[in-house]
Amino acid sequence: MQQSRNIEEMADSKQKRPKILISMRLDEPTRKFYLARDYSEAVYGAGGAPLHVALIPEMDYVEAIADVMDGLLLPGSSSDVDPIRYGESVRSDKLGAVIREKDETDLLLLKAAEKRGVPVLAICFGLQILNVYRGGTLYQDIGSMLPGALQHRQSGPREARTHSVTIKPDTILAETLGVGADTIYVNSHHHQAIKLLGNNLQISAIAPDGVIEAVEDPNEGTFVLGVQWHPEVDWQNDVYSQNIFKRFIEEAKKS
Repeated sequence: MQQSRNIEEMADSKQKRPKILISMRLDEPTRKFYLARDYSEAVYGAGGAPLHVALIPEMDYVEAIADVMDGLLLPGSSSDVDPIRYGESVRSDKLGAVIREKDETDLLLLKAAEKRGVPVLAICFGLQILNVYRGGTLYQDIGSMLPGALQHRQSGPREARTHSVTIKPDTILAETLGVGADTIYVNSHHHQAIKLLGNNLQISAIAPDGVIEAVEDPNEGTFVLGVQWHPEVDWQNDVYSQNIFKRFIEEAKKS
C-alpha cells in the first residue's frame, strides 16, 4: 500500500508541472532550429515542464499548440527585431541579423498568451519583442545612439555580472526578487534597448545610464515580466535568478 501511495504521489507531482512553451531560434546558414539549454533547465529546475516551439509563423500552428500552454517564455537571440515592426524604415549599420520567422512566431505566441491570460517571462530579445508587440520602439544600437551609455554587450564569461540595476519599489519584480534587492548586479548581453515604452507596460528596473532593464504589465492579476539580462545563466548559483523562475512557475500553476 505504501509503495502504491508513493507512485501515486510521484504521478501527481508530475501532473502539477505546468507546461511552459519556449520559442526556439533559427540559424539560417545551417537551417537549424536551436535553443540554449539553460532556459529549459531553469524552467524544469523551478518546477515547470519546458516545451520547445518551432519557428513556424502560422496562426493555425500556434493555436494548435497554445491550448496546452500554462506559461510562455520568450528567450534571447543573437538576431534583432526587424525595425520595420516598430515603424523605422532606415536600418542602422550596427543592426544585427533579422529573422522573419523568429519575429513573427514570437508575436503570434504573445497574442495567444494574451488571449489565454497565461503568464509571460521575456528575456533579453524577448523583452524587446514584447515591447514592440505592445506598440513600443527600440534603440537599434545602444553604442551609436546613446552616447555615454555603459557597455551592455559584455565580453568574458556569460555569467559575469558587469553592471548594477536599480529595482523600482512596489513592482512585481521587486516582490519577486525579495527583500533587500533594491539594487542587484546582472550580466549583460545586448546591444539594443527599449526606446519608447509599449502600452500597458511599466518600468521595473533601470541601469545607471538610464537604459531600461526590466518591464512588467501593471494590471492586477496579470503576470507579464520582461528582463534585459539573462537570469537563466548560472541560475543554480544566483538566488535572484531562482526567484524569477520560481515566481514564473508559480504563476503558471495558477493558470
